[in-house]
Amino acid sequence: MYKILNLNFNKNAFFSILLAIMPFSFIAGNMLINLNILALIVLALIVFKIKIFDIKYYIFDKILILFFLFILFTGIVNDYHFYVNKLEWKEYFSTVKKSIFFFRYLLFYFCLRYLIERKIIDLKFFFISTSIASIFVCLDIFFQFIYGEDIFGYEAYGSGRKLSGPFGNELIAGGFIQRFCFFSFFLLPIFFKNINNKVLILIITVLFVIYLSGIILSGNRMPFILFFFMLTLFLILQKNVRKYFLVFVSASIIILFLSIKTSEKVASNFNKLFIQINYISKSLINSEFNDIERASYLVEFATFYDTWLMNKYIGGGIKNFRYYCHIRPNIEKNSIFYSYWDQRFQGGEYGKKIIFKCNMHPHNYYLEIMTETGVIGLILITMIFSSILYIVFFKNYISQIKKTKNLIYVPFLYLFLAEIFPIKASGSFFTTGNSTYLFLIMAILVGLVSNDKSIEKKN
Repeated sequence: MYKILNLNFNKNAFFSILLAIMPFSFIAGNMLINLNILALIVLALIVFKIKIFDIKYYIFDKILILFFLFILFTGIVNDYHFYVNKLEWKEYFSTVKKSIFFFRYLLFYFCLRYLIERKIIDLKFFFISTSIASIFVCLDIFFQFIYGEDIFGYEAYGSGRKLSGPFGNELIAGGFIQRFCFFSFFLLPIFFKNINNKVLILIITVLFVIYLSGIILSGNRMPFILFFFMLTLFLILQKNVRKYFLVFVSASIIILFLSIKTSEKVASNFNKLFIQINYISKSLINSEFNDIERASYLVEFATFYDTWLMNKYIGGGIKNFRYYCHIRPNIEKNSIFYSYWDQRFQGGEYGKKIIFKCNMHPHNYYLEIMTETGVIGLILITMIFSSILYIVFFKNYISQIKKTKNLIYVPFLYLFLAEIFPIKASGSFFTTGNSTYLFLIMAILVGLVSNDKSIEKKN
C-alpha cells in the first residue's frame, strides 16, 4: 500500500479507473457504491492532502457547504425532540449519525471536482465504462424479456410488466439506462474524432434503438420521458445535429409503436401511464385532491403537505418522513383510494380498494427536501441548482452554443437538467444511489467548466 501511494505510479490512470468502475458499482448495489466513494475520497486525500480544498469556491460551493451544515443542524434539533419526548421510534440521535454520514457526499464532490479540474482523471475511461454498462443492462433486459429470466437467473419481477435485468427485485433498470447511456452518444465524437461520419451515424442509431428499447421494456416510464426530453432538447439546441430531429422523433414513435403492438405488457404499461396522466390532470384542474378516484402518485404527493406542516421551516431531519407522515394532522387512519388503472386482483377487475397511509418518502426530490429540511433547506438547494444552471447552461452553453467545439461537459449538463427536473416522480434524494449520482454529475460538470475558466469569465 505504501508503494502504491508514494512511488511514481500513474495517478491519472489510477483515479480514472476508480471513477470508471462507478457505473458497475451501481449495478452491484449500495455497498459497492459506498466502497467506491470511500476509496476515491480516502486515496485522494492521502495522495493530494489539503490541496484537495485549495480550489476557488464559487457561490454555489458556499451554499452547498451551508446546506450540509443545515442538514446536521436540523438532525440535532429533531433528535433532541425525540430524546426529550422519549419517542422510541428509532435509536436516539440516529438522525445526527445519518446527517454526519451524509457529509461523505460533500467530500466526494470536492475530491472529484479537484481531480477533474487538475485533469488528473481521464474521462475517456468513464465514457467507455458507462457505454459498456448501459449496453450490458439493455442486453440483459432483452434476455430476460425473451427467456423469463436474465443471465444471472433473476426472473421477471411480479407480472413481468416491468423488467429489472441485473437489478433483481429492484425495478430501476430503466433509470440506470437513462442516467448512463447518454455518454455513449458523445464517446466517438469526442474521443475518436477520425471515425467516418456515416459509420458514426450508424453506430449512434443502433445505440439509440438499443437504449430506447431497453428503457421501454424495463417498464420505467419516467426514465422514458426524461430520455426523450434530454435528446429532444439537445437536438433542438445543438445546431449541427438539428437536422436529425425529425428522424429521431419518427424512430422513437416507430419503436414505441412496435413495442406496444408486439407486447401486451408494454401496451398495458403505457396505457396505464396515459390513464394516470388523465386522472392527475383532471384532479389538478378541478382541485379534487380529496377525490378517492385519483392517481396513486397524487395520493403519495398529497401525504407530503400535512407532514411538511409539522416542521415547516427546518424540516423533520433526513429519512424521518416515514415517522412524521404517520403522526401528521388530519390523517385518515383507514385511508383508501381506488385504482382504476391497476389490475391487481383476480379477474383483472378495476376499481378495487387499496389501503394507503404513508410511503417511505414523497417520491419527489423537492417535496422530500421540504419535509426533511424545511423551507430553508428547499431554498438552499434551489439556490445551488439555480446558480449552477445559470452559470453553466445560460451564461456558458447557450451563449457559446454556435461556436462550442468542446462537447465533453454537454452530456453532464443535460443529465444534470434531467436529474433536478422539478416535477418528476423519483426515489429518495437522500439514498445512496441518488445522492452519489447527483453529486458525481455536479462535481464533474463544475470541474470541467471551471477547468477552462468559463465560470470566471462569466461571473
